[in-house]
Amino acid sequence: STIVPEALVGKILIQRNENTAEPMLFYSKFPNLINKKIYLLDPMLATGGSAIAAIKELISNGANVKNIVFLNVIACPEGLDNIFREFPDITVVTGCIDEGLNDKKYIIPGLGDYGDRFY
Repeated sequence: STIVPEALVGKILIQRNENTAEPMLFYSKFPNLINKKIYLLDPMLATGGSAIAAIKELISNGANVKNIVFLNVIACPEGLDNIFREFPDITVVTGCIDEGLNDKKYIIPGLGDYGDRFY
């Protein structure tokens, strides 16, 4: 990274099963996470399932939850409640909190499918 050249980068691929809304872990690869400050980035926090799975994967690879900062663009109350219920010591930074989830577990009003906009 040219902004913070000493920063180490890990990768994790978790996708939500569109039928069940449950997270599915496909891939993870991290540098040493012991005693490191970790910034977990995800554009949207809906149910919190994928974020919780990612945090558990980080912890199982040596991270301390108190050293994780979860950053996202849009969150909803249900997802935040689920994250803090599971990990009360985590730090979350979000751009905005939308009103909630619809019956398909999508954020409303939200911004549509972020993946469609990003890729």
